[in-house]
Amino acid sequence: MAGYVVLLHEPADAFTGLAPGQMQEIIQKYQRWSRKLRQSGHLLDGRKLKDGEGRNLVRRQGQIVTDGPFSETREVIGGFFLIQADGYDKAQELLSDCPHLDHGRIEIREIDEVG
Repeated sequence: MAGYVVLLHEPADAFTGLAPGQMQEIIQKYQRWSRKLRQSGHLLDGRKLKDGEGRNLVRRQGQIVTDGPFSETREVIGGFFLIQADGYDKAQELLSDCPHLDHGRIEIREIDEVG
């Protein structure tokens, strides 16, 4: 299985104006989702990026759309995960229910092992 870094991109103003309760609800969604990944054995650590390849995911009109591995300047990285999967398609499948797709996009990059 390959390792992947999952970068969570979002517009710089994605959470502007949210009430504390709304922010807490969003945080709990991420916690539940990451707990599911951890329990399935797909979370990793101790790795580094492999240059040159990657995918971006964004939900548009209910569909997951893939794009090149490049960020736009009006975005920020809101967080990251390190996962393992049997290829980009499986990584994309694991990330298809990530709550981040409700307001941002996800970049997937394969990583090399450190050592």
